[in-house]
Formats: sequence, C-alpha cells, structure tokens
Amino acid sequence: MPRTIDRRVCAELDGPFVLFLIGARINRWWKPWILFPFITTMPRMLAELGARPELGLLHARGHFGPGGLMVVQYWRSFEALEAYARERSLTHQPVWAWFNKRFGSNGDIGIWHETYLIQPGAYENIYNNMPPHGLGAAGTLTDAVGHRNEARQRIKAAARG
Repeated sequence: MPRTIDRRVCAELDGPFVLFLIGARINRWWKPWILFPFITTMPRMLAELGARPELGLLHARGHFGPGGLMVVQYWRSFEALEAYARERSLTHQPVWAWFNKRFGSNGDIGIWHETYLIQPGAYENIYNNMPPHGLGAAGTLTDAVGHRNEARQRIKAAARG
C-alpha cells in the first residue's frame, strides 16, 4: 500500500492530458454466467497498459458501487487513447469485438465512457493525509503552500504554468 502523505499537496501535470471515464452496469444480475467473462476484460487491458507505459496511460483506478463499475483513467493524450483503442494487435480490439458479438445491444450489460481533454490551467485539486491518488498518482505532487494554498490560487497557478 502506498505511503500516506501527511501534508497538503496538489498535483500538476505538464501540458494537456485526457481524463477518460469508462464504466459498465450489469443489468441482468440473475445471469451470473455473463459476469466473469466480462469483468475480467478491463483488468487484462489495464495490465497490458501498465506493462507498456509508452502506450500513454498515466494512471487508472477502479471504482465499484450501486451504479456499476467505473475506471478513472489519465492519459497523456487523446491520440494515445485512440491509438490503443484501435490497435488490432493489443487487447482492446479483440475484447470490443467479443463484447459486440456476445452482448451487443441485448440489454445484459450497459457500457459507457466519457472523454475530457484537459488543458493546462483548467483543473485544480488538493490531497491531504492521502497516498498519491487520482491526478496525484498520474502527475507530480507539490506542496500546497504559497500560491497553491487555496483552490482559487491553485487554478490561477495552473493557468500560469
């Protein structure tokens, strides 16, 4: 488990980056045979991306709750994300083809994603008594002092670069 940082810090990332949210909702829980094959697909993709940082994934973290499954991902660029999604020799393309053949729009599993292109200065964050988390795990942590002490100051500091 990562060490907790016992002071206020904020995260910065040089240049633009992509925040990619992807999720799923199991609509028919009474069909347990659909669960295991499906829920193993994202861990396989994330393992592949973790082993190959040149593909552009900076950090990913999974979440599970009443609304379903979600993975928050930080990418170096939209081009890197799209290249991974389209490359036939990597895991995503075969998984996507399998999903469409097996489930398509039959209603068993709902899927979604949202892609945000984040420009320098267009974000703000704070972490206290936390291990590196979210953008803090993807970027560089800096003490939240001086011009990074308050949210209003951090967003202005990020805009200045």
